[in-house]
Amino acid sequence: MTTPKVGNLAPVFSLLNQNGEKVSLKDFRGAKNVVVYFYPKASTPGCTTQACGLRDVHAELEQRETIVLGLSPDPVEKLKKFSDKQSLNFDLLSDEEHLIAEKYGVWQLKKFMGREFMGVVRTTFLIDKEGRLITILNKFKTSNHHEVLLQTLDSSFEE
Repeated sequence: MTTPKVGNLAPVFSLLNQNGEKVSLKDFRGAKNVVVYFYPKASTPGCTTQACGLRDVHAELEQRETIVLGLSPDPVEKLKKFSDKQSLNFDLLSDEEHLIAEKYGVWQLKKFMGREFMGVVRTTFLIDKEGRLITILNKFKTSNHHEVLLQTLDSSFEE
């Protein structure tokens, strides 16, 4: 399993969002920067903190011509409940078969409380308007992920 490399085109995908609508990465090419963030499970404390942080900086992301796509192995129905409960203002995509997580190299062996299992390693990919991978973020706290992301956007696209 290989992680996409910064500077290369990001792996494309089409998945259903929380409303059962198909969303494709290529739909944003030429128009928006895209934040693709992988999270383990909707409605868990860390994932809720991370999603709400992104929700709260929506206007700042729009100013930077950037949209957010959150991907998890949760089914569409669970994403809908999560999105509605937290009033999220971006798409959550269902990657139940974890095919996209595997393409992005974030479906990995994890250890928790003495157990080993395969799961999503929380990782964020920043993709520019041309579809190229600009940055990979995987060292952050869920509580300040949105701040790290805004700083990264600003430093990545400085004139």
